Amino acid sequence: MADNLDAYKFKQKTEDGEVGRTIKVGIIGTGWIAGDHAECYKRCPGAEIVALADIVPGKAEAFAKKHGLENVRIYNSDRELIDAEKDNIDAVSVCTYNRQHAPCAIYALDHGVNVLLEKPMCVTLDEAVEICRAEKRSGKIISVGFQPRFDPNMIMLKEVVQSGILGKIYYIQTGGGRRMGIPTPFGTSFIRDDTAGIGALADIGCYSLDMVLNSIGYPKPLTVTGYTSGFFGKKPEYLDRPEYTEEFSVDDFGAGFIRLEGDIILDFRIAWAMNIDSPCDTIILGTEAGVRVPATDCWNGSIGGPLTIYSNITGIPVQTLIPKRDEDDLGNFDKKIRSFVSAVRDGGKAPVPTSQILYNQAIIDGIVRSSKLGREVELDIPEI
Repeated sequence: MADNLDAYKFKQKTEDGEVGRTIKVGIIGTGWIAGDHAECYKRCPGAEIVALADIVPGKAEAFAKKHGLENVRIYNSDRELIDAEKDNIDAVSVCTYNRQHAPCAIYALDHGVNVLLEKPMCVTLDEAVEICRAEKRSGKIISVGFQPRFDPNMIMLKEVVQSGILGKIYYIQTGGGRRMGIPTPFGTSFIRDDTAGIGALADIGCYSLDMVLNSIGYPKPLTVTGYTSGFFGKKPEYLDRPEYTEEFSVDDFGAGFIRLEGDIILDFRIAWAMNIDSPCDTIILGTEAGVRVPATDCWNGSIGGPLTIYSNITGIPVQTLIPKRDEDDLGNFDKKIRSFVSAVRDGGKAPVPTSQILYNQAIIDGIVRSSKLGREVELDIPEI
């Protein structure tokens, strides 16, 4: 890979240390993921956090103190922040719980503010469509927070697939998860329907879908047969605090069988908890070769070992091992932040565009709807 800063178009005037105009940022929602945003913005040359918003009294003030953010302005809601700061800031990071992603992002875009939106994009396909429409009418940038896109091994997987060595892609199996990993150490916002809306499907499933869909060029999904369940969230031994079982109201397992444009089948499954170490490796089958991506012990946005390419040379089955690439000095989250800051300052394109993640969200929405209906559903994704 090229130098990290060059690779993500973060231009710097090395002769005098200048990095161009400072991009002023607000953070909406000051929970645990917002801490990663704050620390990465602090390490990003040419970025400055100037405002915070949280609906919980005192939470933003405590966040500012914890992360050493002096002289930041504090607000009680996203709308308060945007209304007061829209002429002073360039962008916001939306780090709220899932059900507030769409309204916060849309309000910021409609008031001329660029958005870095944490994953998942939102909860429903309808919300995703409205976010895309707000982006289009605003002319601003919105990038979705899929930092695994910047992992060297995710990049390598896409390079392998895009090289054409596999031939025509016709079947993909992907997914992963955790044997015991329901995210209650962060409170109940991940596990309640009124805040999260979706569980494992949204939390880690969106990453797994993006890994393969990005590799094959994000073809449009057409139909979904889906299944979701939530058996383990109701078992006290799977949660940090037994009383959380009363609040668990989302999925801890999801699966889908998806038909994509180009006559491609996507077989997907994801879990926060399950009685097995992993539901599958990722495999991508083509007419000329196939590739296996080893699962990780706990799906974390990377791969569990070297890629293996399976091919046939002069009638002889051959396996080619592709070693993992070394991690960069600059972390994937830092790259996510810096690529967004660069795009805002330079008038570039969104690093992770909504035009792609719209399809990701459509699949998740389709799995949920199909599971409720008990049958296959068609995905009606409008043109934006």
